[in-house]
Amino acid sequence: MFADPQNMNGIIAAIIGFYFVLILVILAVTILPFWFILKKAGFSPWLSLLNFVPLGTLILLYILAFAEWKVVPAAQFAFPPPQAPYPPFPPQA
Repeated sequence: MFADPQNMNGIIAAIIGFYFVLILVILAVTILPFWFILKKAGFSPWLSLLNFVPLGTLILLYILAFAEWKVVPAAQFAFPPPQAPYPPFPPQA
């Protein structure tokens, strides 16, 4: 009726290992985009490591939302305005 304690220890160890790998994958998926966003916004990308701290992602979102970004806007590319038509020829007499 009861499971073997040795077998249960193996199952618990496998679950803990899976949980550890899952947490690392979730942190990597969260830290990588923040790294690139912070770099493009002119901040130190090392701030993305705040995601390791509980509620660090929320703190980081507030930093990004209310801080002055140190980036220069990119030039807007557009078609040039059409050239003015040639003036009409003078009337022939």
